[in-house]
Amino acid sequence: MEKQFDILKANRLLILKLIDNYSLEQLNKIHAGFKNNIAWNIGHLLVTQQILCYKFSGLPMYISDTIIEKYRKGTEPKNDMTAQELEYIKSQLLQLVDQFYTDYKSGMFKSFTSYTTSANLTLNSISDAIEFNNFHEGIHYGYILALKNNL
Repeated sequence: MEKQFDILKANRLLILKLIDNYSLEQLNKIHAGFKNNIAWNIGHLLVTQQILCYKFSGLPMYISDTIIEKYRKGTEPKNDMTAQELEYIKSQLLQLVDQFYTDYKSGMFKSFTSYTTSANLTLNSISDAIEFNNFHEGIHYGYILALKNNL
């Protein structure tokens, strides 16, 4: 399972490197044919990992309800992400991977409520959630690349 944490961190490092040279205005831009933007996608990654792994394990999440409501599945950007919010999300992308690994190694994840994803895959354990989350992050990395190509 340790490799899954390496994959998660590597994906997030790629995303942070990818967005590093873009302005907040560029990250907030919604291009024709898209429902969201790069800023929303990175917020969504942060939220989804917390929901899949912590919420369905019956554990408190490390992010606020405000962030969760703004970037959870089924949402779209209603307002531009602020510079402060962007910096917070960027910092949490890596910090929460490290925290997740620490929590996992400590044995915190003892139970899990099964959840069927929009890809029609049923997650029955924290291991399933970790693996699916990495799949999900890869999909959104692809969206971010597609959006970047329109900047």
